[in-house]
Amino acid sequence: MRTLYVVTHPEATHHVEGVVGGWHDSRLTPTGIRAAASIAQALRAQIPDGAEVDLFSSDLQRTRQTAEQVAELFRVRPILDRRLREKSYGEAEGRPQKWLDRRFVPPPAVGERMDHDEGVEGAETKAEWAQRIYTAMDEILRRPREHQIIVTHGGSLTFVVASWIRMPIESAGYASFRAPSGSITTLREDDFFHNRQVVSLGDTHHLDPAP
Repeated sequence: MRTLYVVTHPEATHHVEGVVGGWHDSRLTPTGIRAAASIAQALRAQIPDGAEVDLFSSDLQRTRQTAEQVAELFRVRPILDRRLREKSYGEAEGRPQKWLDRRFVPPPAVGERMDHDEGVEGAETKAEWAQRIYTAMDEILRRPREHQIIVTHGGSLTFVVASWIRMPIESAGYASFRAPSGSITTLREDDFFHNRQVVSLGDTHHLDPAP
């Protein structure tokens, strides 16, 4: 049986500053650092002692900081992969969110959505974004490991899950799997039927303060 634990990094500076994230290399806030420690503890409680674990992470600072907390508990070295980054917003990155909102062209309700031009110079299309996540996931899933942890971003989670359930990439134009910052999504494949479950999506119970 294979289980994937997909972590969305917790609060980062771009969240509190109200600027566009994307490839803008923001870092975790003090609140985010505390949440990353809670994420690591929650994963440690779920994965059996002695089990071998793969740890993959986007190479941006906020995901690296999250992965480092996990790596310390599991005594593994994170494998950094730029393909697990958030969507690139081109010239909008690091600018106020309102700047992007004024220029953003949403995809049509019907018609071409994957290659849609959102009106921002240098931004990735949804097709480019999805393709790199799917390619990274193909490589991750070729590794024969029962427990794998992936630290990524809220937007990119959609394509991690879509790839996991083998949604054809050309059908992913309407897909949206929402998960809050600092969440853990659990994905599992059984050994008999080889069905792939979404066991939980965007769980944040580990962030709740102790009673």
